[in-house]
Formats: sequence, structure tokens, C-alpha cells
Amino acid sequence: MRTPRTSGVLLGTALLAGALTAPPALAAAPAQAPAASAARSAAAAPRLATAANFRDLGGYATADGRHVRGGAVYRSNSLANLSAADQQTLLDLGITLDVDLRNAKERSDDPDRLPAGIAYKVADVEDLSHGISFADPALGGLLYGFLMGLLTGSSNLGQSIAYPFMVDFSGASRAYRDLLTSIAADPGATVFHCTAGKDRTGWGAAVLLTILGVPKATVYQDYLASNAYLGRPDAVESSWLDEAFHEVDQAYGGFDGYVRKGLGLSDATIAALRAKLLTS
Repeated sequence: MRTPRTSGVLLGTALLAGALTAPPALAAAPAQAPAASAARSAAAAPRLATAANFRDLGGYATADGRHVRGGAVYRSNSLANLSAADQQTLLDLGITLDVDLRNAKERSDDPDRLPAGIAYKVADVEDLSHGISFADPALGGLLYGFLMGLLTGSSNLGQSIAYPFMVDFSGASRAYRDLLTSIAADPGATVFHCTAGKDRTGWGAAVLLTILGVPKATVYQDYLASNAYLGRPDAVESSWLDEAFHEVDQAYGGFDGYVRKGLGLSDATIAALRAKLLTS
């Protein structure tokens, strides 16, 4: 059962860690997309020279033998520095919606550069406008993340706190619900992003792929691919994603409870996502 918990201390711990918002130094975009899997389709190919972590979420096989449709959903890092050529690439790919997961300061400092014809939507994972509440037991989850970070030798203990935060914090739940309902309703292709395209975007991609029935091993593969795209072997660690999924189990009793109670997704939205994004 989900009960609200208000705690400025919890929010301060997560935000002061800077884990969600601090952008790493980005490498130049690779000439070709890093190889993720032999089973991955050619849909992963489109690249942006001015957004290194831009990639197609299509091509992954699901547990029941279907595939995530290519050319329908893209994940990315910041779109604030898009060249004219890359803006045209977004149009050529049929992208009609950009969902921005960044906070207000990030959006103000580095607004997205989009061509006419692409709608823009904010889904702020750190939004405080509706108050501060957490899924019970948020404190236990955050402490678990911190302790597991110590035990596993995490290179960034802030991330070990931030990933449970993305599951527990009510503002993050609203943002991910908005992201998923927007993807389901968008008649064209959607791109979603944060600053580095690895943490807030990484969790959003993990949630979407899991809803679609992609096996967890493949979900982790997509998540860890940020290391190759960003040219940094420590950009993300599997233990951080472990902590998010652990918190899903702790707070909601499993992934289905998180999707339906935490995110509040309706059966109709889940069905629309699967109808739009899965192919035989």
C-alpha cells in the first residue's frame, strides 16, 4: 500500500548529492552506434553529432518473441546544442514530440533547440510544485541504496541514493507517468531526455522496456550502453539500476504495483503503449 511521506531531509539528501543533475563531460558522438547485441536491429543506427547519447529504443526482443518497434521512441542526452543538421535529422526520423525530464534551472540555462514541427513537453523528475512526498518506506530504501553503494564499491554514492529517490518521490512518479502517457498518445515518434541521458532517462527507458516485456538482462544492456555512447566507462553502473528495481519491490511489492499504483498508469495506457511499440 502506498502512503505519502513528507520529508525535507530525504529530498535534501537526494538533491544535495547532485546525482540527478550534475552533467558529466560528454565525449564526441561515435561515428557508429556502439554494438549492444547481435539481436539488436538496425533501428539503433541513427546518430546525432551534437547529442552523443541519442539512440533508438527499438529492436529489442521481448520475452514472448516480439520486438520493440524501431523508429518510434528515442532516448537522448541534452538537446540544447543541436546543430541545424541534427534538427533536420529529428524531423527526418518522424519525431513529433520532445519530452524533457530536466529541472527548471537546467531548462532555463540550456533550453532545447528544436525545429518547428516538434512539440515540447516538460516532465520534471525533480518537480516540487505539488509538494514533497515519498512512497513508504522511502527512508529505508534510501539507506539501503547508500549501504549497498558502500558494499559494492559504487563510484558515486549520490547515485546510490538518487535511484531509489526516482522510484519513491511523488514528483518523479508524476513525471514518468506523463512521459509514458505522452508516448502512448503521440501519433508520431517521441524523444525523451535529461542532461546526460543516463540516469533520469535511463530509468525512464528501463521502465518503458519492462512494461513492453523486454527481459531484464536486455534492459540492463540498454542502460549500460550509456557508457559507450558517452565515452565514459563509469557513466553508469549496474548497481544503481539494481537499487531502483529493489526499491520498486520494497515500496510497491513488484513492478506491476509500481506501474499501476506508483505511476498510476491505466490499463488503457499500458495497452496503447504495447499496441504502438510492439511488433511481431
